[in-house]
Amino acid sequence: MAERRRVKHSKSLRERLLEDAAKYREAAELLPPGAERERLLKRVQQAEAAAQFDGWLTSSRAAPASPGAIGQRMIGIRETTD
Repeated sequence: MAERRRVKHSKSLRERLLEDAAKYREAAELLPPGAERERLLKRVQQAEAAAQFDGWLTSSRAAPASPGAIGQRMIGIRETTD
């Protein structure tokens, strides 16, 4: 199996995603309406959504879930406090 290459990024994932979104938006503004422009605008939306999601995941306000909480939510079990 080939060894995985590692890259040390100087910017955070969120910063890189927002830069990509800005780059795609600028490129889309130069194009006339059409499929290529729509493709670039969709990439803008995807990059911005990914940046938002990354922000939620890396937020200091987000409390880590207890080990069983995620699985319990998936199957509809609720904890009761009696």
